[in-house]
Amino acid sequence: MKKKILLGVVSVLIVWSSSFSQPVSVPTGNPADFKVKTCLHSIGYAGLWGQDKLTVDEFLLKAKELGYDGVILVAKRPHVSLLDYDKEARAKLKKRIKDLGLTLVGLAGYNDFTAGMEYNPGGVPQAELQGIYIGMLAELANDLGTKMVRIFTGNKREGVDYDKEYATIVEGIKIGAKEAQKYGVTLFVQNHHNIAFNYNDMYNMLKDINLPNVKAGWDPRPGLSPEETKQSVLKMKPFIVNTIVDSRAISQSASTKVEPIPTDYKTFYNTIKEIGYQGYLVFEMCGPIKGGGSIKNLDAKSSEFLKYIENQFK
Repeated sequence: MKKKILLGVVSVLIVWSSSFSQPVSVPTGNPADFKVKTCLHSIGYAGLWGQDKLTVDEFLLKAKELGYDGVILVAKRPHVSLLDYDKEARAKLKKRIKDLGLTLVGLAGYNDFTAGMEYNPGGVPQAELQGIYIGMLAELANDLGTKMVRIFTGNKREGVDYDKEYATIVEGIKIGAKEAQKYGVTLFVQNHHNIAFNYNDMYNMLKDINLPNVKAGWDPRPGLSPEETKQSVLKMKPFIVNTIVDSRAISQSASTKVEPIPTDYKTFYNTIKEIGYQGYLVFEMCGPIKGGGSIKNLDAKSSEFLKYIENQFK
């Protein structure tokens, strides 16, 4: 009887431990063996800024046609929303991605931990609500065959104490990360929102969070000098599991109305190669682009990025 009980306990422990897979490791290697892997973000084909849009399946076919290795899918409508994808739909999409020979690099989540804090500070439990949402995205990601979910921090809110905002973000990411760990999913924080936008701030925040499945999607940022750009990559090296660049990588005038601050992409790419980064280089068109929003123009920019990357890493 004791032997049977012991075997039962061991079996339960094995099942329990197998459900907590290892977090995504930082993809580094020998810089001499650097191999470029390209990924297309579906945000550019989602029609969110008035441009033409594709369905999820049309987007997958487009990424394959253009020659990308992988894709990141927008985890909201009109693409892969939690509202629209039940278990059956998830299984179908996972098979479709595999059949096309693409890699689902990750899902793009859309959160803002400081939302509403200027109106009702402490009233709405943003850390809990958005942490739970991130956990749901992790389950969706796992069902679709990827182990990464992109998240944000939060926007600076007028009249709200910065330390309170920072604490809420850290708390929320910890809640989301612990929920994501149930599915073996790693969260990568993109330096997109303006809290922890600076690489020193992001580094310190990730150190404060101190969880193995919270990493960085470190992107090249505008306005930095070549030396600052290089230092940002070197500082963030222990955390970088992904990097997303936008259409300004190939055009210094992404918008027809606003001239963007120049971004030092050359230094950025040289440095990620120097540190032996072996992850994906993700291309997104996150906003209006020069030339308009026709599918023809979107395709042209996506193709141009592939040529740009090929020239950078010859």
